[in-house]
Amino acid sequence: MLYGREHVDRYEATGGAEGYRWRNGTTILLLHTKGRRSGKEYVHPLIFRDYGDDKYLVVASKGGAPEPPDWYRNLEADPEVTVQIKDETFRAHARLATPDEKPQMWRHMTEVWPDYDDYQDKTDREIPVVVLEAA
Repeated sequence: MLYGREHVDRYEATGGAEGYRWRNGTTILLLHTKGRRSGKEYVHPLIFRDYGDDKYLVVASKGGAPEPPDWYRNLEADPEVTVQIKDETFRAHARLATPDEKPQMWRHMTEVWPDYDDYQDKTDREIPVVVLEAA
């Protein structure tokens, strides 16, 4: 099972032939962010789902840790990102799901990764759903 840097390397080398499908049939995209302090590019393999036309959802869970993942903090500083899904790469704008959108989007994500509910139960912070809208 691919994970971390190895996952990113295999995904990029194979155009997603390796690494797109992950545990329990989930699908993975690669999210490219710019470090909020360093300015360096970082690449994160994340579970995602399509949501309507040119929208993709990811969840900033960090397994229910009290603080959000670094990639989410990078998005707060610069929401303009690059996304790779299989062998397609495109620019996108990241935003939070609105309070009206979030319940349905959360359910959409927990259909493929039910552990998100457990992660939310483990932490006091509200775990965000991030919407990546193709530019």
